[in-house]
Amino acid sequence: MRKYFITGLLVLVPLVITLWVLNLIVGTLDGSLVLLPPEWRPESLFGFHLPGFGTMVTLLIVFVTGLVTQNIIGNRVLRIWELLLQRIPVVNSIYSSVKQVSDTLLSSSGNAFRKALLVQYPREGVWTIAFQTGVPGGDVKNHLQGDYVSVYVPTTPNPTSGFFLMLRRSDVVELEMSVDEALKYIVSMGVVAPSDKKLPTAPTAPTPNSH
Repeated sequence: MRKYFITGLLVLVPLVITLWVLNLIVGTLDGSLVLLPPEWRPESLFGFHLPGFGTMVTLLIVFVTGLVTQNIIGNRVLRIWELLLQRIPVVNSIYSSVKQVSDTLLSSSGNAFRKALLVQYPREGVWTIAFQTGVPGGDVKNHLQGDYVSVYVPTTPNPTSGFFLMLRRSDVVELEMSVDEALKYIVSMGVVAPSDKKLPTAPTAPTPNSH
């Protein structure tokens, strides 16, 4: 009886959590329907609420925005818009900070979250997984003697919250593990272990024959 119950939990719990996360995402994106005129909303067009319609509208807006800003005219309009925002005191600081973070995290040429590390935290002898986000900059690097790296230590099971640390490069261990595998390992609290990938060994040089 207990074995069947546990088997049922192992099947249903991941499914329920997956559906809950998807419902949360779709419900949040459906909030974009407030941007549409009331007569364009599903309630007016079809007579009932259509889940996911706002998600499609949001994805379409993102796609069209990216498509438009890729050409010369769209890029020029975007620059004018950014210059306008930079002239507004409070909006300037918020927009600039968010844009720098999003450019670093989402850009394919960025280095954020490109490498999984093994670090000692919160004390020596206790190890956890972190992600390299770069190197210290600004006036901070003037007060750090040696080679340091900036790392993000996520929490479990919610990796979106965590701690920003600056550690000596010699105190971190680079893992032969992808970021996706490391995230799965963190979210599952160590239950879903990544595959054990061994580094290829260098071929042994043949020994010369003795005559």
